[in-house]
Amino acid sequence: MEELSLSHSWVGYINLVIFIVGYYFIATEEKFRINKAKPALLIGTLMFILIGIYFKLNGLDPTPLHEEMERLILEIAEIFFFLFVAMTYIETFIERKVFDVLKYKLTSKGYSYKKLFWITGSLAFFISPFADNLTTALILSTVLYTIDRKKVNFLVPGGINIVVAANAGGAWSPFGDITTLMAWTAGKGEFVDFLYLFLPSITGWILTAWLLSRFVPKGEPHFDATLPKEELKPGAKVVIFLGVFTIITAVLGHQLFHIPAMWGMMFGLALLKIYSYFHKRRVKGDRLDIYVNMKLVENDTLLFFFGILSAVGALHFLGYLEYISKLYNTIGATSGNIGVGFVSAIVDNVPVMSAILKADPNMGTDQWMLVTLTAGIGGSLISFGSAAGVGVMGRLRGIYTFNSHMKYAWTVLAGYILSLIVWYIQFEILGLY
Repeated sequence: MEELSLSHSWVGYINLVIFIVGYYFIATEEKFRINKAKPALLIGTLMFILIGIYFKLNGLDPTPLHEEMERLILEIAEIFFFLFVAMTYIETFIERKVFDVLKYKLTSKGYSYKKLFWITGSLAFFISPFADNLTTALILSTVLYTIDRKKVNFLVPGGINIVVAANAGGAWSPFGDITTLMAWTAGKGEFVDFLYLFLPSITGWILTAWLLSRFVPKGEPHFDATLPKEELKPGAKVVIFLGVFTIITAVLGHQLFHIPAMWGMMFGLALLKIYSYFHKRRVKGDRLDIYVNMKLVENDTLLFFFGILSAVGALHFLGYLEYISKLYNTIGATSGNIGVGFVSAIVDNVPVMSAILKADPNMGTDQWMLVTLTAGIGGSLISFGSAAGVGVMGRLRGIYTFNSHMKYAWTVLAGYILSLIVWYIQFEILGLY
């Protein structure tokens, strides 16, 4: 059966409409106050059910459908379990007061607004490659709000800086952003290939941060010295070590033994659970319960990924994503990948990257790294263009908004353009990758 034959059938048209309507509700979750996981899960499952009905009604061999869904389940499972473990570790860090101590140290040092601006941005850039950009942005935007809740001319540039830094930092790590994780697990680059994006990522962020810093006020925020000092809970340092070790195990297992990265992550989760057992026996009265932390994991985020990746998988099976390959052949890989950054600012970068991976245009490692870069940093162009931006909008509600972001959007665009220039010089002219 030819895949494109279904794109012009009744099931193809109906599924396309379902996807568009469902994605409208995903993109406007704030307006309708519906969690985006709900419409994503609905369309992702319904579309394949309709395809199954079509096969049955027309007496078609269901083997191709079964094989496609089995491949899709495997792809989703790798991402799902990887993120599940990463989120569990982050929740454990929070429970052990790792981030509370960080927040206290930043607010108690008497730093100026400008210095805090650069510190929070730098932390976002270097934490997001390990913690993921959304979690990083949420934590550091909370730090910003704690520093000064009323200084809008500090909070807005600071919020934008954190979003840009978190997205840029996530772009050069295979697990810093869901899009880079998708590209890595799909075999579009080795672990070290993503590290070559460090220079384009950091130069673009630094330019944006430097431009934004000119609008940050002078002076120092007030610090309440009566606040109790935050201390790490027992075992926090061991948990941090286990988190780092888990990432290393996932990377080495994937690179050296060709084991799925999620397998190393699940091994790390087992180590964390075993440590919690001995911790509870050793430290009386301090209950380190990993199952409780697992309950705090954002399951709606995981279900959203399941739904949206399933929906894109259905579009691929129907043959619609072949048009993406034809578009790349028409305008060229570089132009297409640069355009992905602007599309990602409007449409969530997860379905965009998923569609490109499914279409699988004929590109070299340099171009796959470019689309990883643009899909990651392009979302910073608009406030709701990335998960990090949406998260900060929620934390700085009424302060960091679409309009306040667009006032400084030119600084983000300048950084985006510089990142592309550096990528071109490094990858295409010098061949350093």
